[in-house]
Amino acid sequence: MVSGENSQLERFKEATRELETAGGEAKFNEKLGKLVKQKLSDKKELDNG
Repeated sequence: MVSGENSQLERFKEATRELETAGGEAKFNEKLGKLVKQKLSDKKELDNG
């Protein structure tokens, strides 16, 4: 595993811990959906830039 990937994995784990304690499964799924959309948008920007 590359260092950057490990760092990203740790950030993801921390975010999931925070979300799980802040409103249950429905809230977690909502937040996760927003994160995925944001990452896809960021990736498209990089691909087009």
